Amino acid sequence: MTEVGQREAAALGVDPGRLDALLRRIRQAVEEMPLPSMQVAVARHGRLAAFETFGDATNADRYVLQSVGRSIVAGVVWHLIGTGRLDVREHVCAIVPEFGTNGKDAVTVEHVLTHTAGFPFAPLGYPKLLSREQRLAAFARWRLDYPPGDRLQFHLTSAAWVLAEIVERRTGLTFAEYLRTELAGPLGLSSLDLGVAAGTALPMIATDRTGDDQEPDPWGPWYLADPRVLAGGEPSHSLVGTAADVALYFQALVHSGLWTADAVAEGSRLRRIERPAGEEAYGGGTPVGMGLFVTVAGSTAGGGLPSTGSPALFGNSGAAYQLGFLDPVSGVSFALLCNGYPLAGYDLSPRGRAMTTAIADLAGNLT
Repeated sequence: MTEVGQREAAALGVDPGRLDALLRRIRQAVEEMPLPSMQVAVARHGRLAAFETFGDATNADRYVLQSVGRSIVAGVVWHLIGTGRLDVREHVCAIVPEFGTNGKDAVTVEHVLTHTAGFPFAPLGYPKLLSREQRLAAFARWRLDYPPGDRLQFHLTSAAWVLAEIVERRTGLTFAEYLRTELAGPLGLSSLDLGVAAGTALPMIATDRTGDDQEPDPWGPWYLADPRVLAGGEPSHSLVGTAADVALYFQALVHSGLWTADAVAEGSRLRRIERPAGEEAYGGGTPVGMGLFVTVAGSTAGGGLPSTGSPALFGNSGAAYQLGFLDPVSGVSFALLCNGYPLAGYDLSPRGRAMTTAIADLAGNLT
């Protein structure tokens, strides 16, 4: 860190020494893993304390947010809750009648937001995802794997498609339009976008390719390597942005006045904590605390969140080395983005786990 950067961090109550240790650890990860690039931002009191990019990228570059984007989606839904246009107790079929088939009439908005709705792998692939008519037809075909509320299992893409339709029904704007015109635009967070053209975000780069015959796991995050799919705009993974704008979006939840304090408190409240069902790459592992489309640290700090923050800390991690969170107690928000991925999509190796854990815990202890 430069001397100027240290002074700016200290002025925001971020410890310069701890911040320097965090940035050095991220630089080390890029150099030693190796990774093509990482971009990191730290903010407090509504302002950036640090924003740096390491590797083959610049601060102007945007990244595919993967599951970190769920926190952006959460903010959009919380905005509707705070302005009285949505109640989590509503049944989805009352808002989207096409959804209310095959027993799904029991699914509430809260079920969808907490990944307990019962249709975690409901299919909606390319090119059907491009057509609203075909998306609604897919909703009607979907069936439940288990009763709503029965278990926590991350709904990889299905939940966000339903949430996007709910936003459109209640506002008259597509999810992307609402994010741009009502939130990101007024906040000046111009990098945050959905449904972007090819070449407007950094490409995904394989970190472990050893031969031309290797192919990525098509069920992992690599489906977004196809620019046509990325442009299709599945909300919980296809959002793009810079680390700075992600960190500042978290800050805006509490400092901008666009969200009510009650809506943010309700959205980030710990509602259940358990080990997610399914394969470890898509859940499993440590018990995870759930708020409304965000994971909450609680007593376990599962879901890739730091163990060094407060139990109220909330956000989302993303494949393969990404993380975004806000700690309401310290006031610190953090975003780490990367465009390097193993061909499997998820790095469950001891080395990868150690790196992401170390960075998360350094980021959770900056004040």
